[in-house]
Amino acid sequence: MAVKVLVVDDSSFFRRRVSEILEKDPEIQVIDFAVNGQEAVDKAARLRPDVITMDVEMPVMDGISAVKQIMQSSPTPILMFSSLTREGASATLDALDAGAVDFLPKKFEDIARNSEDAIRSLQNKVKEIGRRRVSRFTRPISSPSTPPPTRSTPTTASSGLRSTAKPIAQPDRSFSRSAADTPSTGVSFKASGKKYQIVAIGTSTGGPVALQTILTQLPANFPHPILLIQHMPAAFTPAFAQRLNSLCKIKVKEAEQGDRLQPGVAYLAPGGQQMLVEARGGSKTLKVFEDDSPRITYKPSVDVTFASTAKAYGGDVLAVILTGMGADGRDGARMLKQSGATIWAQDEKTCVVYGMPQAVASAGISSEDIALQDVALRINKEIGCA
Repeated sequence: MAVKVLVVDDSSFFRRRVSEILEKDPEIQVIDFAVNGQEAVDKAARLRPDVITMDVEMPVMDGISAVKQIMQSSPTPILMFSSLTREGASATLDALDAGAVDFLPKKFEDIARNSEDAIRSLQNKVKEIGRRRVSRFTRPISSPSTPPPTRSTPTTASSGLRSTAKPIAQPDRSFSRSAADTPSTGVSFKASGKKYQIVAIGTSTGGPVALQTILTQLPANFPHPILLIQHMPAAFTPAFAQRLNSLCKIKVKEAEQGDRLQPGVAYLAPGGQQMLVEARGGSKTLKVFEDDSPRITYKPSVDVTFASTAKAYGGDVLAVILTGMGADGRDGARMLKQSGATIWAQDEKTCVVYGMPQAVASAGISSEDIALQDVALRINKEIGCA
């Protein structure tokens, strides 16, 4: 059965272009259009599409407000189209927090190296998210009235970017639940007793919400550095790092060349670049660089960072693969496991797209499948700061 799509945009040219691209795939059917957010809300309730593609800026009702209302009245997987600007990044992150599952650049040439790859990327993303049930998704919620999290005073070596991002707008709690509101599986967890020096997390589609769910539950005195590899354009990673930093007790920053890894700091790989860990004497530093290799699809790549982490830390690594399309992270996780590291994967039920976690699970690389709402609890317990 074809995935039914409602295309929402105030530009007739863009609506037509998206429709033509999607309907080149026989497994996708564009069932209607909407020219503003209010029309999208009405048609989502009446037509019950499998997926909605949504612009951010529209007359009558903007895309973020439309996402909130749709997720309240007729929950549907929503794919946002965004401009690759600082303002576009901030608005898109607001849309993801409101309930959208993923986003793509509005300029198709920014999606992939050539038009055919861009077309396939859009088609595949629509099909993947259309096959998931929106009720499975966990939405972190933050409130502008919530005071900033308390952090330990950073040392000179670990000081860096401080967030100036506005708190995320408070969505209506009737259509989504925070990680704290979402019950855990009720399973009693025991730490393995293994010692670690670093935590590494790789993710793609659905990752911004998943990372926020996990990182906001880690304590300010978290004893190790954390590496974050999220498939995301270069224009988005500074805003995403700032937003996480404003919400978390730990410090979160976009990784920079030469950063010395510090405990209680999460380093987000910059979009469009690769992030490597290098061992220099008794310290570990980050190498951040442009990668023009045609052999590597993702920039940043989970495989690339995980492989360097295995070389620098050996088996003293706790690595987690979260929701995402494709198999990035499988080869790097295999190298980590061969070095003695612990590998976990998010379970299928709580993934937006069960691609990357399935790749490591099916290959026998991950030791456990863990529900998203339990990941932070498990990390804290395993690391010894629960």
